Amino acid sequence: MFCFAVTGGIGSGKSYLVRLISSLGLPAYIADIRAKELYKTNTKLVENLANLLGRDILSKNGIRRDIMAAKIFSNPELLKMVNDLVHPEVLNDFYIWRDQMEREGHKAVIYESAIFLETNRFHVIADKVIVVVAPEEERIKRVMKRDSISEEAVRERMSRQWSDEKRLKMADFVIFADGKRAIMPQVMKIFNQTGIKPEI
Repeated sequence: MFCFAVTGGIGSGKSYLVRLISSLGLPAYIADIRAKELYKTNTKLVENLANLLGRDILSKNGIRRDIMAAKIFSNPELLKMVNDLVHPEVLNDFYIWRDQMEREGHKAVIYESAIFLETNRFHVIADKVIVVVAPEEERIKRVMKRDSISEEAVRERMSRQWSDEKRLKMADFVIFADGKRAIMPQVMKIFNQTGIKPEI
């Protein structure tokens, strides 16, 4: 089972890329969405996070992510402890999902995560890493529009992520989502180079 990891900074266009590749028949595991589901359904993870952060993060629907985020926002040590609980559960969830996709007959899948490269634990799952890049000003405009937040807030988020320069050093392929170059020809070039074929 071949796995493309897709990553990139906030507003880079990685979600659009994943939707495009998925339209060609490759299933996509969106790590952020799946983690949010685990905060509701994985009772072991929920209990471990409550033991670490306090019972006030609990709700009838699982974890109160707003309260959890406030607790770990400016505490790198606590953030690492949370990640040490969450990431193994996400990885295990991915393996279960991937095995299901293989049973359904798929030859390749996508794993999408903004922090894939920053998280060594996940590197083992990817056969090739695709990094999506776009000009900074374009990324800022996209996120301001998408999230209805200020430029300052977007820049603050960006400051907490890796730079494109650092990501590109670890990329097998680069997709330029600058609004000028069509994405599909870039995707087909990657397929040709890896021998992966659309499944529809």
